[in-house]
Amino acid sequence: MTVAAGLGYALIALGPAFSLFAGVVARKPFLVLTLLSSTLFWLMSLIVLSGIWRGFLPIKSGTWWAYAILIITSVALQEGTRLVFWRLYKKMEEMLDAFADRISKPRLSLTDKMLISFAGGLGHGVAHAVFFCLSLLTPAFGRATFYVERCSKMPFFLASALIALGFLVIHTFSMIIAFNAYDEKKKCDQIVVPVVHLAAAVMMLVNLAPGGCLIGTPLLLVMAVLTLQYCWRVACRRLTEHQHRQLNN
Repeated sequence: MTVAAGLGYALIALGPAFSLFAGVVARKPFLVLTLLSSTLFWLMSLIVLSGIWRGFLPIKSGTWWAYAILIITSVALQEGTRLVFWRLYKKMEEMLDAFADRISKPRLSLTDKMLISFAGGLGHGVAHAVFFCLSLLTPAFGRATFYVERCSKMPFFLASALIALGFLVIHTFSMIIAFNAYDEKKKCDQIVVPVVHLAAAVMMLVNLAPGGCLIGTPLLLVMAVLTLQYCWRVACRRLTEHQHRQLNN
């Protein structure tokens, strides 16, 4: 492989994030700050999680139940962290609204709140991609590629990049769904987000089977598309209802 291949893998994993940052986040300084703080916040949570599991590694090959426990605990910790992140965001929102009242400026609009949740989710996705993909891509800039025995049909670096892309999309748009669910106290959507996260993570167990990456990776990308579609429906419904309330008032 060459530098071009290494950059290609990196762009597969993070190219959409760069586009979203340039097209949406970079236009507003408070979104940039939200993205940076979210990325740092989630990186710290992943480091803590890796520290917890450090004492149990390496896991013996073939013990799928150990991987299942690892996945379940990881998802549970991250979903708990998401709730903590939302509570911190609500405190920040109250401070910003209070400051806006003092200087006679309008409070955060619904669109602003959704953009903040979007930036927070993008930070989560970027942190996941950096932690699980970019840290593995250094050898991809060399002269050869790498295959693992259980996935001999797809380069390891390509599989890692596609998986990172899938989780980037899932984490980014799940945050919008979750923040909206917490704000509106919608139990259904509050359950949907961790279920989607857990389902996507469990799909990675398919990669333990010979040739499983050819099934698990596309399934993850399908899950990412479904998450994006569901987020679109949630956002459109919320914005439409908000507009109707404004017209009625």
